[in-house]
Amino acid sequence: METLSLPMLITVGVTVVVAVFFSFVVRRFSIHFRIMDIPLSDRKKQKAPVPLLGGVAVILAFTIGVIISWDQLVGGYLLPKHLIGVLLAGFILLVGGVLDDKYNFSPKKQILFPVLAACIVIASGIGIPYITNPFGGVIELEDITFELFRIGNRPYQVTLFADLFAFVWLLGMMYTTKFLDGLDGLVSGISVIGSVIIAILSLSVVVFQPETAHLSLLVGAAFFGFLVLNWHPAKIYLGESGSLFAGFILGVLAIISGGKIATALLIMGIPILDVFWVITRRVLFRKSPFSADRTHLHLRLVDSGLSHPSAVFLLYFFTAFFGVSSLFLQGQSKVFAFAMLVS
Repeated sequence: METLSLPMLITVGVTVVVAVFFSFVVRRFSIHFRIMDIPLSDRKKQKAPVPLLGGVAVILAFTIGVIISWDQLVGGYLLPKHLIGVLLAGFILLVGGVLDDKYNFSPKKQILFPVLAACIVIASGIGIPYITNPFGGVIELEDITFELFRIGNRPYQVTLFADLFAFVWLLGMMYTTKFLDGLDGLVSGISVIGSVIIAILSLSVVVFQPETAHLSLLVGAAFFGFLVLNWHPAKIYLGESGSLFAGFILGVLAIISGGKIATALLIMGIPILDVFWVITRRVLFRKSPFSADRTHLHLRLVDSGLSHPSAVFLLYFFTAFFGVSSLFLQGQSKVFAFAMLVS
């Protein structure tokens, strides 16, 4: 496995500091403009209003980290258009999240920004050309392609199944972390764990993408810096932009780190299965899939008697356990590990 370079470590450290600084600044901004999470229902455990907009601090810190690391990130697997697409999509989530935190959009309006972010990333060339079959071979996703237009000699096209799979994957990841964001520090910490595991995978001899590892560590650094104020009792929440950005960027990292979708599924396995169970239950009881209740696993853990930090640490443990196991498992073994999660 490749070692971390000194410039990489410096930019990661700078990103942590910037994230802490922006968290304090954004918190004051949120309080000043009364963009707060106010406990108006039993689902809310905090006793006083808590500032939102934490995702702004995370996205800005990540963006600055990418800018100062630009020369170290491009030139290998990552192209400038990839990074521009990720940053532009992050900006879309930032704007949409701020507006939603302020005006409390309906689910039909909320989904516009995640959809646009996913489309921007796919248009930038980040996609899933094939899926590795754990039982042997690969499943090609680039068989059907439509050219939309040309600029000069460069064609711009839609690869039907590859782009559709990437779109569903990114949207699913975004809504997984959105629904998971119910306990102080939970999504932030899981984002740190997930990004570090993907960084380790990217530095391995098999994948060997140091640029992707660097990008992953910038993600982890941004969320780690934010976690300083987001740990229980939280002084600021991620808000809509932060909860969506967490799933979005982990989904992107899974794609660009050699298409390690199975690895991301193991890292996020428990939250994904929890979201699937909760949505299925709501539909069966003829409720909106987006309705708020306390049926999510992390909330049921607290309701069962676990303290807030204990519930978060328990979910951290399972995330790290299955995430680290993905570094050593191959092919069918990952399928069996995910099956164990389902059971």
